[in-house]
Amino acid sequence: MPRYGDIEYERWAKGGFLLGLSLLAFGAGGEILGNAFVGSLPAWEHTLFTASEGVGILVGLVSPLLFGIALPLTE
Repeated sequence: MPRYGDIEYERWAKGGFLLGLSLLAFGAGGEILGNAFVGSLPAWEHTLFTASEGVGILVGLVSPLLFGIALPLTE
């Protein structure tokens, strides 16, 4: 019996990468489109979009490493 149950590592790795990619696209798109259509954005929106980009990059890089490499090796 597997140590962590019946986890589909490839599904979690792909899903985590796509979540990170979508967060990155949301942050970058929000900054670009917000400044293009609205003009000057409030500070909280700049913070939201910048944090979304950072978390998106982090999630997009860590998820495949964790679910694609590290956890399958520990089984």
